[in-house]
Amino acid sequence: MEDCFICNKHAGNIEAAGVVIYEDKYVYVGHIDSNGQPNYLGHIMIDLKRHVPTLAEMTVEEAQAFGIIMARVSKALKESENAEHIYALVSGNSVPHLHMHLVARYPNTPKECWGPMEVYNWKEAPMGDNNEVIDLCNRLKTHLENNQYE
Repeated sequence: MEDCFICNKHAGNIEAAGVVIYEDKYVYVGHIDSNGQPNYLGHIMIDLKRHVPTLAEMTVEEAQAFGIIMARVSKALKESENAEHIYALVSGNSVPHLHMHLVARYPNTPKECWGPMEVYNWKEAPMGDNNEVIDLCNRLKTHLENNQYE
């Protein structure tokens, strides 16, 4: 769909922060982009490649791929980035193309900053430029390549 941000990203019409963490015929995994502003390190996006608005429209094969990569990336964030908790959120309010936010919560995050968007309120939150996002993406990609999901 030509007016869909995610479809345009997958078509290469929009450049996003970082590099591809994982991709297969059903899903695309990358880091969130903050329009050139510093990014919260560990805010990962899992996009369904086919344009559907919600979880309800996935095929069984898409759901299987989506669920497995969600678990694998969550585990990679914990093991590679030392996250203590992973938030998962599907909203679809602003972009009607199925995508899931996986947001790492790191040790020492104050309780008042617990939550998938609340972590951004933490004054000591790990923020980084595109080079730091690329480094994180590459660490996660390497972790996924070296650790099979069982």
